[in-house]
Amino acid sequence: MSNPDTLSGHPIVYASQGRRYFACGVIYSLGGLLIYTALVQPPQLTWLVFLLGFGAAMLWLGERMRRATRLGIVLTETALRDTEGTLLARIEDIVLVDRGALAMKPANGFTLVLRQGQPRGWSPGMWWRIGKRVGVGGVTAAGPAKFMAEQIAQRIAARAQ
Repeated sequence: MSNPDTLSGHPIVYASQGRRYFACGVIYSLGGLLIYTALVQPPQLTWLVFLLGFGAAMLWLGERMRRATRLGIVLTETALRDTEGTLLARIEDIVLVDRGALAMKPANGFTLVLRQGQPRGWSPGMWWRIGKRVGVGGVTAAGPAKFMAEQIAQRIAARAQ
């Protein structure tokens, strides 16, 4: 299987543009709708504060997702990183690649199980890391993510031999 998305010979996964626009648009729309509702028909003070706060949080999340989905995820010989250089997982720490239909994984992605827990991290729509698990996917394209998961699985199998 070949992968057209490479950076200096390394497999790379980017966000699918359609999914990126849709996801950001939905989150921005929700934030705008909440703020609009709070200002046009002001409810009780507690609900007003809730609607304005939640609306602002959705706008913040939408902006965070917009920025995060401009980046890609790169698989090098030693690590899985984003294109800004943030380390997601080192190859020697990966024990298992879980990409089954019933796996707890992001859409169009895969989950990595690590030897030891890592600090929490999150890039909305691209990846998350909690404890011994790293999830890659969300608004990513399915083909390159599958290719990357297969490459990681091959490296784990080669390391075991």
